[in-house]
Amino acid sequence: MIYPASFEQKIGFDRLREQVAARCTMRAARELLAAETFSTSPQEIERRLALADEMRLLLDMERDFPGGEYPDTDEVVAKLRVAGTFLDVAEVVLLQRALALIGAVVEFIGRRGEHYPALHDLTHGVESFPEIVRRIEAIVDRFGNVRDTASPALAEVRRAIREREGQAAKRLQAVLSAAKGAGIVEADAQISIRDGRAVIPVSASNKRKLNGFIHDESATGRTFYVEPVEVVEINNELRELEYAERREIVRILTEFTESIRPDAELIAASGDCLAQIDMLRAKGCWASENGCVRPILSTDDRLVLKNARHPLLQQTLRAQGREIVPLDLQLDRRKHILVISGPNAGGKSVCLKTTGIVQYMFQCGFPVPASEISELPVFRSIYIDIGDEQSIDNDLSTYSSHLLNMKHMLAGASDRTLVLIDEFGSGTEPNIGGAIAEAILERLLAKGCYGVITTHYANIKYYASSTEGIANGAMMFDVQQIRPLFRLEMGKPGSSFAIEIARKIGLPEEIIRAASEKAGSDHINLEKQLREIARDKHYWEQKRDRIRLTDRKVEELEQTYSEQLSKIRAERQEILRRAKQEAQQLIADANRQIENTIRTIREAQAEKELTRLARRELDDFRETVEQTDTAERDAAVAREIERIERRRQRRAERREREGAAEGKAPAEAPAPVRREVEVGSKVRMAGQEMVGVVQSLKGKRAQVAFGQILTTVDKSQLEVVSNSEYREATRPVTARTVVSADISSRKLNFKDHIDVRGMRVAEALEAVQDLIDDALMVGVGTVTILHGKGTGALKEEIRRYLRTVPEVVSAVDEHADRGGAGITIVTLS
Repeated sequence: MIYPASFEQKIGFDRLREQVAARCTMRAARELLAAETFSTSPQEIERRLALADEMRLLLDMERDFPGGEYPDTDEVVAKLRVAGTFLDVAEVVLLQRALALIGAVVEFIGRRGEHYPALHDLTHGVESFPEIVRRIEAIVDRFGNVRDTASPALAEVRRAIREREGQAAKRLQAVLSAAKGAGIVEADAQISIRDGRAVIPVSASNKRKLNGFIHDESATGRTFYVEPVEVVEINNELRELEYAERREIVRILTEFTESIRPDAELIAASGDCLAQIDMLRAKGCWASENGCVRPILSTDDRLVLKNARHPLLQQTLRAQGREIVPLDLQLDRRKHILVISGPNAGGKSVCLKTTGIVQYMFQCGFPVPASEISELPVFRSIYIDIGDEQSIDNDLSTYSSHLLNMKHMLAGASDRTLVLIDEFGSGTEPNIGGAIAEAILERLLAKGCYGVITTHYANIKYYASSTEGIANGAMMFDVQQIRPLFRLEMGKPGSSFAIEIARKIGLPEEIIRAASEKAGSDHINLEKQLREIARDKHYWEQKRDRIRLTDRKVEELEQTYSEQLSKIRAERQEILRRAKQEAQQLIADANRQIENTIRTIREAQAEKELTRLARRELDDFRETVEQTDTAERDAAVAREIERIERRRQRRAERREREGAAEGKAPAEAPAPVRREVEVGSKVRMAGQEMVGVVQSLKGKRAQVAFGQILTTVDKSQLEVVSNSEYREATRPVTARTVVSADISSRKLNFKDHIDVRGMRVAEALEAVQDLIDDALMVGVGTVTILHGKGTGALKEEIRRYLRTVPEVVSAVDEHADRGGAGITIVTLS
């Protein structure tokens, strides 16, 4: 039972239903929506909710669900049920649309039945009549016209009509041309249609000069419309053919209607299913727009609201750009009545209406504006007393109307009842009104009903605090800003904050002081204690929030530092691993260098004994290198780095010399003086990096000690180096940390691409050489050179240089989509 009859208007459900109905496209869907009223069957409620919520999810997740406007089929079905009638062309087109939509919806849901089981059960077994749809498509085209091919007879009649129309047009045009030549009609006269007949406009003075039948005249009487006698017979034949066409169309439609008449009830059932889908679509669309979901049906009589909102209030605030404050509330068999107190305009009535509309929507099968973890029981009756119900016709005062509502509540209340009472006990003298309200509350408690009650009366708050089964609740109030927070707090009564609100509004202080004295110290002390409780709670809540925020920040910092430490450790391991690999690679390069030296010695036809000695010393050196520890490998890395740096420095010096030479007069620069090779000279073999000391000279040959290797070479292949170059080339590096730091620094600053566009060839080659050296040093396998396309000369010089570098495996064009021939991708070994 729902009391009073205006219950839906009081909680705003009537406006909500209108919003959903506006989204229905079928009249039958709106009728189904109106029929979905308050239900007390848990099974029916679950069925309705499951259908509505699955449709909400389907509309949110599936973008290709058959949409648009769904047509009503009830009038078509009603006509089918009457024997001897036939569907006209418009009705056939409507039936075709409806059956096609039913088929599309059934097929769509059928393919996704595992995701939407309730909708699948609803549409399972619904006929979509694809054969009827095909027959209609064979009769009617997409513009709603009967096709020529609907029957052979219709095709023949329409062919004859087209022939007669062509004949009539030609003859009529000939008559018009002749009449113009004779001056009977105006030179700009055109053929017109009157009463379905083709006629020629003739002036009133010439109407007898053109043989034919007058069908009409203009409003002024100056023009008459004459059908020439030459086309009368053809037009008569056309009229007969049109009648024959109409008879054939009626025959086709009658035959079609008779063929589908036995399926009228099944078509009606399919139309009902389409109407239900349309109604569910409106529900799901509204629910999605307003954040409504399917709650949990409570099996232990718990009423738990989490993040509940009144949808109409939420829409209003959203339009104003404001956020609604959600309601959290819990009732159960231990505490099944909630007494809410607090300041005026603090949100007490909104809490009551929100509870009512959420529960009523739930039992009407609507998704509710609350969290999915909300739990709602099934009540057999809901009563509400809110607003002013005074009636002049029934001679009822405001208080009398409240008492009448209390009478109905007490008569019908049970443990399956929800009562909603606003401003409990108000409307009469406070002492007796509060006493009556307390007595009524005691009786409602004894009946075991659930309730949400708002009040300002202190005796009701006291009774709720000291009575089992009733819980106090307070609307929170910001005592610093003197403003309501619209948030419900369970477990304690609230102050009305009448003094504070009066003072904020600007009531004179002497009136406030006089009112406080009249109210008495007990009342003032109670209100003061309630205010202090609210103030203290607000303070501790703020402190708790700050502590929680600080803890969260500390946890986030701890996690961040932990992640950074793990990352640093991983990077350290990776750097060490790379350094070892690079050291091994450098040792292998050193081995190749030594092999090249041996090959050079052999080409110089050294003595066999010296070669054998060099090979033995080479083997010893290789064993020594392979047995070195990590520090020695790091030293090798450092030496390799210094070797590359020296090569780079020499190139820089050469550039400086060339620049200086270019800056001088055009006169030819003098050639550098070659220093003679002597015993004890520090020398380097041409094209090699290793340095040695000349031990002895025999004619044009010199015996040189390269480290532990003693070899004899031609003096012409040696060049003298300075003492500083010799010391730099042979200086050992053992500081492992320096090596690792230098490599790490180079890796961090290294860029694997270079842009040489606009440079001269010499500058570009120097830049490319530096890029290749750095890449080999840090162990990068691929680099990119952007040189542009232009004439191709710069690209060709760079490629020629790259072919001379042993470590370059390949140099190819970039992909056409990413630069093509304007970019060279270099792969290093």
